[in-house]
Amino acid sequence: MTELSKTEAAVGEPTPAGGTPRAFLDVRDLKVHFPTDDGLVKSVDGLSFQLEKGKTLGIVGESGSGKSVTSLAVLGLHRLGNRGKNVQMSGEIWLDGKELVSASPDEVRRLRGREMAMIFQDPLSAMHPYYTVGNQIVEAYRVHNKVDKKTARKRAVELLDRVGIPEPAKRFDNYPHEFSGGMRQRAMIAMALVNNPELLIADEPTTALDVTVQAQILDLIRDLQKEFGSAVIIITHDLGVVAEIADDILVMYGGRCVERGPVDKIFYEPQHPYTWGLLGSMPRIDRAQTDRLIPVKGQPPSLINVPSGCAFHPRCPYEDVPEGGVTRTERPELREVGGRHHVACHLSQEDRSRIWTEEIAPKL
Repeated sequence: MTELSKTEAAVGEPTPAGGTPRAFLDVRDLKVHFPTDDGLVKSVDGLSFQLEKGKTLGIVGESGSGKSVTSLAVLGLHRLGNRGKNVQMSGEIWLDGKELVSASPDEVRRLRGREMAMIFQDPLSAMHPYYTVGNQIVEAYRVHNKVDKKTARKRAVELLDRVGIPEPAKRFDNYPHEFSGGMRQRAMIAMALVNNPELLIADEPTTALDVTVQAQILDLIRDLQKEFGSAVIIITHDLGVVAEIADDILVMYGGRCVERGPVDKIFYEPQHPYTWGLLGSMPRIDRAQTDRLIPVKGQPPSLINVPSGCAFHPRCPYEDVPEGGVTRTERPELREVGGRHHVACHLSQEDRSRIWTEEIAPKL
């Protein structure tokens, strides 16, 4: 792979199905649907993106947009136990040349923890309350490494120290409820990194933490990424988080990608009305706030009855700008607008640039 193609693969066009993967993580037309008594829940409905080692991708969107379902699909967690009987998953997920959707659960299990790992949103519920923090890290290590308990304990203490847990040898024997929220999150990071995974997924890693601890956790993830050279996916609804740590941003709405590109493009030259809404609802600390924050009007769509055409059209202030009511009848395709920046919108590029420059940017 040439240097140019590596750069394009960071968040570029999806590789055609059946083609050679262009990136370390290559997700192609991923669909994750859940049959229910009320209908088919289309949690993820045709998502494609790529990510290289050493890069960070931020996936943002409101609750219910499909962010966490995407991460669980990459890790193969939808197929565990009885849950696997109620999921319809298609598409391709290539991790370092290995295709995961068609792989057996045992094959994915061997990769999970060693090649890819996850920092869960709520470490108190993700960790087992009856086992000490140290023993849970030891178990995660010994599953993939044939070592004795003494060696595994040494490794666990090293990781607890590396993520900033004070007195790690002593804290090894504490239970999760004896840790503060920030320390539990650090311990969860230590557990995720104990096998040096090449892909790290952080699902809302700073939720429920105060701003000082949030900054510490983000700094820790960034430092550890530099040390281990991992590819990182940060899943969040907080644009401030991805502005701090991400190289590229993928904006999800209604189970699909509506915009993606380099972080500077998304923040300073956004092209989709939904992205404008997210930016308008984000508080700013770099200048005086003269007006109230501007919320995105309406409610996120039902993933059982996703609106026809552009899923955002019931909430879009500009849905009548394109002629012929196309926003209600045709689904917009994700198209490149320059510099690895892609958008799925029926508005012409001229209209989007005008609206952003004249109406949206001056209010932000």
